[in-house]
Amino acid sequence: MGALLLMVLYAALFCAYSDSHQDNIETLMDNVVVLRVPQVLGSRVYVPLTCGEAYQDQPVFWKRNGMELNPPLEGNQVSVLVEEMSGGNYTCHLGPDGEYLNHTLILIQLDPDNRTVILEEKSPEEGHIHCSTPNYKGAFHCTWKRTQTSSNAAVLLVKAERNLEKIPCELDADGSGVRCQDATCPFKEEQDRISLTIYIHSYARLEAYTKVFYLREIVRPDKLPNLHMSSDKVFSWNLPDSWERPDSFFRLQFQVKVVEHGHSCNGEVMAENTIDKTQYEVTIKAKKYVFCVRAQDKYAKGPWSHWSQCIVNKQGVTC
Repeated sequence: MGALLLMVLYAALFCAYSDSHQDNIETLMDNVVVLRVPQVLGSRVYVPLTCGEAYQDQPVFWKRNGMELNPPLEGNQVSVLVEEMSGGNYTCHLGPDGEYLNHTLILIQLDPDNRTVILEEKSPEEGHIHCSTPNYKGAFHCTWKRTQTSSNAAVLLVKAERNLEKIPCELDADGSGVRCQDATCPFKEEQDRISLTIYIHSYARLEAYTKVFYLREIVRPDKLPNLHMSSDKVFSWNLPDSWERPDSFFRLQFQVKVVEHGHSCNGEVMAENTIDKTQYEVTIKAKKYVFCVRAQDKYAKGPWSHWSQCIVNKQGVTC
């Protein structure tokens, strides 16, 4: 009698626990249900599934990840017990070995989720997603990198918007980036940030990564073209073809460096300056050196472009 009473109390407590978590079940998109739990360890939640109204009076049988369930699960409307990370793809069929009718993918997300394991963090400042664009035309590209243990992870959904207006995006072929096109006029001052959220899953684990930014914060001009030495120690270059026009409105500033011969543009500096003109005269007496120049939006102070360089030695100038 005591054992029976304990079993009844346990069942009641378990049902109460499961019911309390129904608010944490959300339909993310068609055929995808997300179960949000505060911690994976010990999580046990019943998730309701429906094959579809059209199959209400049909002999519906369910499988999980293509495998039959034991004991068999049948009926148009059922509940499945999801323990810890045991989500998966639940398919419903017409009879035990009948044709496929519908499916529901159950994914588990930690909420609040501050234990990300699918994507690598690029830096504490930048987070997990890097976004960049060469101008203010509205097109931008964002990339991410999967961790070694999550190389199989797949992007499920990408959401981008500004002030509740959706921004169209297209996923890169390898699933490691996305290209988006914001329709904002480049001459209009940005009042609202862009919000980009990537939903990516590895097996049944789902993680959401969000990056919020102004376009002006990610504008990185392309490398400066046509760098050459036009006369004795006077270097000239052009604005990138992709840069906005008129350049009197979209102003660039340039960082120039002279570094020791044989070093990269990040090597030991012999001379350095920031200028507004597209030419610079080197005044040092050295016969061998590397001349470097890069560009930045003068007013937004966003990322610098990659370096353009010329190598100067006794044989001549190579740019």
